[in-house]
Amino acid sequence: MQTADFVATIFDNATSSPGKVTVGLTMALNALKMGHSAVILLMVDGVELAVPGAMAAIDIGAPFRPAADLLADFLAAGGRIAVCSACLVHHGMSADQVVPGYEVINAPDVVAALMAAKGTLQLS
Repeated sequence: MQTADFVATIFDNATSSPGKVTVGLTMALNALKMGHSAVILLMVDGVELAVPGAMAAIDIGAPFRPAADLLADFLAAGGRIAVCSACLVHHGMSADQVVPGYEVINAPDVVAALMAAKGTLQLS
């Protein structure tokens, strides 16, 4: 896995904490706007966000933008999404269900990403 300057780890899904999902996307997008590379790690329940359309209904209201819009801007600006492979298995999911272009990673990849980052945000 390619490392990044900024790593945001999202552990929740659209149901358990849409606010944490929105804040994670907002901060990661802002890291890109500031010239840093950024990756969002989806772990634990967060892997459910890796399914196409999973963020479509997340909108916590002003001053935050809808999650789907934040995600589109994040990806368009060069942001990356990485998904925990063990968490997928634990949730009865497979890599085939993940949005094309998202990277399915393992535990050593997570550790490498966190250790190489200049800054991290853990939303749990």
